[in-house]
Amino acid sequence: MTDGLAKRQYVVKRPRPHRSPAGDAFSLLAITALRLAGHLTAAGDALAGPAGQTSARWQVLAGARNGTLSVAEIARLLGLSRQAVQRLADVLEKEGLIAYAENPRHQRAKLAGLTQKGAARLSEIEARQAKWADALGADFTAAEMRRAQKLLARVIAALAKDKGGSG
Repeated sequence: MTDGLAKRQYVVKRPRPHRSPAGDAFSLLAITALRLAGHLTAAGDALAGPAGQTSARWQVLAGARNGTLSVAEIARLLGLSRQAVQRLADVLEKEGLIAYAENPRHQRAKLAGLTQKGAARLSEIEARQAKWADALGADFTAAEMRRAQKLLARVIAALAKDKGGSG
């Protein structure tokens, strides 16, 4: 071996950027929220699975419940790309779970609405979800949950304004 290869190399530790206490707290909240999202997706998949659905498909079915939203509007509500929701909506339509209807507000953006079959699947999922939510919610007070929800809604609003890292 040559001398250059025989020498050990050490990782250079770089100092972490300094954050304020509020920045540290926000970072910890963000990490916790990401972990929560993973757990909620897994739980959603388990709740929707017996109805032949996934968490993502369930969300689109719920968005189509009233038949008053376009795919783009459902995507905005869910915080997802229009293209991702469009792909799911098209699959759900092919399976007879949603149907597209004319949109009086927009010529090309059809409204997504549930079919009878879609409404039955959504009801089946929501019945399981109600039992699950009641069981988990029993570990907290309703006031605690409302405070947490309000805080998360404020964080979402701040993130929507920020658009990722403009600070």
